[in-house]
Amino acid sequence: MTLQFNDNVVALKELLLSMGSRAEAMVTKSIDALVRRDEALAREVINDDEVLDELEKRVDERAIVLLSQAPLATDLRLITAAMKISQNLERVGDEATSVARRAIDLNQEPQLKPYVDIPRMAVLALEMLRDSLDAFVNRNTAKARAVIPRDKEVDQIHKQLQRELVSFMVESPATITRCLHLMTISKRLERIADHATNIAEEVVYIYEAQDIRHM
Repeated sequence: MTLQFNDNVVALKELLLSMGSRAEAMVTKSIDALVRRDEALAREVINDDEVLDELEKRVDERAIVLLSQAPLATDLRLITAAMKISQNLERVGDEATSVARRAIDLNQEPQLKPYVDIPRMAVLALEMLRDSLDAFVNRNTAKARAVIPRDKEVDQIHKQLQRELVSFMVESPATITRCLHLMTISKRLERIADHATNIAEEVVYIYEAQDIRHM
């Protein structure tokens, strides 16, 4: 591996970490905007999405340069997986933006219920995301594999909340709009956990050359 190639790989990883940090902050702010009923904070999240989109483009550009340098098989896995990780992080930003938009709508009406499940889902999903990225940086496939089963806990909270919100709508049709917004937020958080799982699977692929998707 040439010095220039190695520098480009380092730069690629740094871009991914910047994306991860930005995506994580967007999710945190979107939930804070909901809980604190802070419209200005929600709009910050929406504006941040453009920055994340730009970082994804820069990752792709860097990856294309590296691919043109005829990398070895191990490097090829890293580059192609990095592009997939970048795509997942960009989608985390999209999910956070969706949460922020729903928060703005919800903040126009009285709060339906105490926010307990949604912040809990966000904490779990963000922990999964951080651990996936940490596993990527530190080449720790055991940590990456440990992320994957944790997705079930987020799924369970999501399903429980969906059932609760359906009951609200049946008992009180006036709550339907607010319930639908909360159902969407819950689904977005469930998807963030899915993206973290996808990243963990890519980490295993990079360092073990084993595709464990759909297993």
